[in-house]
Order: sequence, then structure tokens, then C-alpha cells
Amino acid sequence: MLVLLPPSEGKASGGPGPVLDLAGLSLPELTATRERVLDSLVTLCEGDETKALEVLGLGPKLRGEVLRNLDVREAPTLRVSELYTGVLYDALGLGTLDRATAKRAERSLLVFSGLWGALRPNDRVPPYRLSMGVRLPGLGALPGLWREAMDKALPELAGEGLVLDLRSAAYVPAWRPVGEVAARTAMVRVLHERVVDGVTRRSVVSHFNKATKGRLTRQLLTAGAEPADPGELAAALRDLGWTVEVGKPAKRNAAWALDVVVSEV
Repeated sequence: MLVLLPPSEGKASGGPGPVLDLAGLSLPELTATRERVLDSLVTLCEGDETKALEVLGLGPKLRGEVLRNLDVREAPTLRVSELYTGVLYDALGLGTLDRATAKRAERSLLVFSGLWGALRPNDRVPPYRLSMGVRLPGLGALPGLWREAMDKALPELAGEGLVLDLRSAAYVPAWRPVGEVAARTAMVRVLHERVVDGVTRRSVVSHFNKATKGRLTRQLLTAGAEPADPGELAAALRDLGWTVEVGKPAKRNAAWALDVVVSEV
């Protein structure tokens, strides 16, 4: 099972650790693109600060993020399992997994990133700020830039097993499974269900969405679940107590849609 995760804007501060070793990151097929994106980001942040903030989509109070990007090559690194601190990662709790479950996480999880493309939990990178929606000078839209490298590297990584896609919308265009891989891909949406004036309503709520994806990923890893296809995934999640509705793909070799329904308590 290959689980695709988004990153988070929230990141831990760098501690004592080695500096960045691009060549040592997993998925070496992405190294050349990582170099291009990193060079462009640092060049941007070395220039006019106001322009850098504008390009990165940051307000003046976040100018520290521009300075942080300047130090990416020299700053101490953290493991990806320690770096991201958003709602999804708080619920996933990678740092609290037992040894056997942590090994499953290392084999299964792939975290997408505007700067690094995709990373494994044990990869070491410094704190940074670059979302996938940014258009860096000279490079253009990041999803299109990453797609070429991803299309070569990720189908082999997916192997013949299930692909569980939990990415947010901005990161999906960086790699879209196709063909037989797509037919083994489940894209999960979390729906918050509540009763309003006697009527049951469902909506996508960011906090519920992120926290639920973190919890269900942790439960699948802890249980040692190895579903081979979207149908087996739905069954595994139901066994873990989740309410799951499956939407079959409209055409052959297309991804499946799974709705996980969280009722308001």
C-alpha cells in the first residue's frame, strides 16, 4: 500500500542535525528537479523581500519565512516524521508509533511537497516555506514541473498494490495515477455529517478532513492492514469502525472515490 499525503504549512523548528544532502533523499529520480526548484526559491528570497512575499503568498508578518528559505542549504535538518506539525500530522502521530508500525509507515507513506516533490518519513530536510500553488520565477507552475519527474518515478514505486490518495487538491496535479495504477487508486474524501433543523447535511470541513485522514492512516498502519484494492480498503476501514461509502469509477482504469462519513457527536 502506498499512501499519498499532503505536507502542512506548520513545521517544527530545526534542531541539531546534519545539513541538507539532496543526493541522499529518497526517490533520486527527483534530484535534478529538486535542485532547480531549490535554486529558484533561494534566488527569489535573496532578492526583493516584498516580491518574495508576494510570490510565496505570504503577508508582511511572515517575512521570517523568507529568511528561513535563504538558509535551506545550511540549516539543520529534521526527519520528515518530525517536521510537519499540522492537524493531519498531529492526528497521525508518526513520532509515537511503535517500531514495527514506524517501519510500515516508512514503506507506505509518501509526503508531497512543493520544494522536494515527494519524501519518505525518514528523509531529512530543513524547515521551509513553499506551497505547490506557487509559481516560481523562471519555472512556472510547480505541479507541471514536478509531473514529468513523478510520472517516471512513482508508477514503479506504487508497484502492484493499492494507492491511497489523501492529498489536498493543490498537490493532486503533481502526479495523477493512470491506467492500471489508477484502477488501484482510492481517493478519499471526508464528509462531516450533522443534523440541522431535522435535516441531515453533509459538508467538507477542513479540520475534520485533515484530522480524520491522520487518524485513519494511523489506524491502518497500526493494524498492519494491507488492502490490495479499493474494495478491500473500504472493508478494512469499516472493520476499524469507519463509515465508508464507495463510488465506483465511471470509466475503466480510473480512480475510485471513497467517502468517509464523520457524524457530529
